[in-house]
Amino acid sequence: MWRLRSAGPPPRTVRSSPPARRGTALVLGGLLTEYLNWRWTFFINVPIAALAALGAWKTVHTRRTAHSTMSLNIPGAVLATFGLVGLVYGFSSAETNGWTSPITIAALALAVALLIAFAAVETRHRNPLLPPRVVWDRTRGGVYLALGLATIGMFGLFLFMTYYLQTVRGYSPVLSGLAFLPLVAGMMIGSTQIGARLMLRVPARTLMALSLLATASGIASLTAISEDSSCTALILPAMTVVGLGLGTATMLAMALAPHGVKDEDAGVASAMINTSQQVGGAIGTALLPTIAAGATHTSTAHHPGAQTDAALIHGYTTAFTWAAALVALAAILSFAILRSGRLHDH
Repeated sequence: MWRLRSAGPPPRTVRSSPPARRGTALVLGGLLTEYLNWRWTFFINVPIAALAALGAWKTVHTRRTAHSTMSLNIPGAVLATFGLVGLVYGFSSAETNGWTSPITIAALALAVALLIAFAAVETRHRNPLLPPRVVWDRTRGGVYLALGLATIGMFGLFLFMTYYLQTVRGYSPVLSGLAFLPLVAGMMIGSTQIGARLMLRVPARTLMALSLLATASGIASLTAISEDSSCTALILPAMTVVGLGLGTATMLAMALAPHGVKDEDAGVASAMINTSQQVGGAIGTALLPTIAAGATHTSTAHHPGAQTDAALIHGYTTAFTWAAALVALAAILSFAILRSGRLHDH
């Protein structure tokens, strides 16, 4: 049994950490890439992980009883890990080998089979990694699904806006990172001000759907980018709207996920928020580049004399269209699946 020394609701500065963390990563990544080497974006995780391990060692303690029946769920861990790896590999393979390639089809089929097997194991194992009762709650499961879909779209935004700013506009890595600050500011305002103030006053599914629709509209507006688009008239407002919507949705998701859950499931219910974002991000970085590369190739094939930047922008805007559609789908599903009523009614 895991016990934490601290208790009580987290302060607002802690609850706003996901937006702040993303913003810090974007700017720090630009600094490391420009002044050291892009490989340092991986090396920097080593001291961070070491600090996290030290913090866990200092604050998390295990209490074993004489009748403890806890055991590692190794089959579930193996099936989930290789299932997700196969899914990401299948999407990545489609970019180089095509969607009808035997390698792509085999990887995706194997991934689906492994994830189905994982679900079957979790229903039977004495100590499941993901107890089915956690995700079968319609509000909680709807939050995980909506946030995962939205994160697929958001990682597409991060990736292709970086490509656009550096490849087409010629921004340095540092300047590209700073260009995301309006999005970061919007996320912080959305999470600490809009989400925190409205989630007890507005029905949860309505607030989640509206915030995700705002995010989708901001991404959709970026489909109008060109080689000389105005940063102040197009990019800055779009990024701000995306940040406000995503910050509000993330804050609400963090409140809904552990709400009303049993004490023994509180940890996994909260952890699934991060897991859905990580899985969505992995899928997004594998799937959307495949779509963008296909659109760029098609544009080049149909217009052999077209400029390279024009073909690249066509690929980027196609990816933004798909990203916006995925976030809009997340909004629709959240409104359809989440229970009606305000947070305190759930």
